[in-house]
Amino acid sequence: MALRKFGILSGLVAPVLWAASIAICGMLRPGFSHVTQYISELGERGSPTELTMRYAAFIPTGLMHVCFAAFLAVAFRGSRLGVFAAALLGVNGLARIGAGVFACDAGCGGLATSFSQRMHSLSASVGFSALIVSAALWGIAFRRYPGLRDLTAYSVGSAIVGLSFLLLMVWNADLGTARGLFERLSSGALSLWIFVFAARLRDSDPSRA
Repeated sequence: MALRKFGILSGLVAPVLWAASIAICGMLRPGFSHVTQYISELGERGSPTELTMRYAAFIPTGLMHVCFAAFLAVAFRGSRLGVFAAALLGVNGLARIGAGVFACDAGCGGLATSFSQRMHSLSASVGFSALIVSAALWGIAFRRYPGLRDLTAYSVGSAIVGLSFLLLMVWNADLGTARGLFERLSSGALSLWIFVFAARLRDSDPSRA
């Protein structure tokens, strides 16, 4: 029961904390653009919001994703696909923690990158990929549970939207493009999916859904 409450609470709080941290840190950076700059630039080395973004956003929300994933793995232990999808959600959480531990360099890019920058980029790539695949697999797994079946299309759709905007971010990686906007739309769609998933489970027993 404690794992259920804490796991669902983590799934509900993480997306809200993530969005709030991005918005607040952005306001604390005069001239910062949510359209042209990456989320990670709020936590880049030497920035006034580095510590806040790394230790109040990346790491805690990553831990919350891991907690939510642990709850899901137990709650859906009767479904191999569900357990695997939960594991991928946990990988996403660990990757986000890694992105917080390893801050990116100023501008979060360039050819002469540090070890921390490379690890940050790797963590971000693994995290996004794992979360997108997890959402898609949950969409398939939900078909087994009548009470969650209506989330099938939404989950698969969230994965498609998340992937589409992520690819747009990659294809528009030059300075001055809308790369930051595309990243936020991808992250936002996937974060909202986590929130909706957790909210649905709050008042239902997934083993009987």
